[in-house]
Amino acid sequence: MNKLKLPDGHSKLLLHSCCAPCSGDIMLRLKESDIDYTIYFYNPNIHPKREYLLRKEENLEFAKKHNIPFIDDDYDTHNWFDLTKGQEWEPERGKRCTTCFDMRFYKTAQYADSNNFRLISSTLGISRWKNMNQINESGVRATSSFKNIDYWTFNWRKNKGSENMINVSKNEEFYMQEYCGCVYSLRDTNIWRNKNNRPDVEIGIKFYSKLNKDTSNRK
Repeated sequence: MNKLKLPDGHSKLLLHSCCAPCSGDIMLRLKESDIDYTIYFYNPNIHPKREYLLRKEENLEFAKKHNIPFIDDDYDTHNWFDLTKGQEWEPERGKRCTTCFDMRFYKTAQYADSNNFRLISSTLGISRWKNMNQINESGVRATSSFKNIDYWTFNWRKNKGSENMINVSKNEEFYMQEYCGCVYSLRDTNIWRNKNNRPDVEIGIKFYSKLNKDTSNRK
């Protein structure tokens, strides 16, 4: 493994995480590189709430497994819907996604500023379904509002990052979500699935199946 190093002399990192599958390999790489970091979970875009809870709890359990601090922040969905109003039919990677990234990264930077962090980043960029430039631009824009906070524009896909992400997810048996997260991505995913003669995403079934399995393993 190529060890990671924080940029510009920073000593610790606040890492915004969207879910366990995207963050698993990154979390392991940071830990194996002896980097002091904390997971910050703030994703009010995820819909419905049972999907949000599954993604959060799985991420939290993985953090506990590796003794990584985990910050669970607000599920302020009303704020998210207000900010994305009028962007309901924007395509994936469009203006709505920028608004969503801006909101989450600003809150991450705000928490960092109030809790003695000077560097933030996000696991969102490891997904090949995301536009890395769009994510990094939102991160830089968010931190520009704070005098002493920087955004780490690291390419998490380097050195087989995307491939390793999948391998870690399989090894950990992470719940592999079938849409980005928000209600509009769920809608568009189901539109595509219907056109291709596939059933709608069955969130409830996958949720309870995973939840029951995790509960059984803890007994």
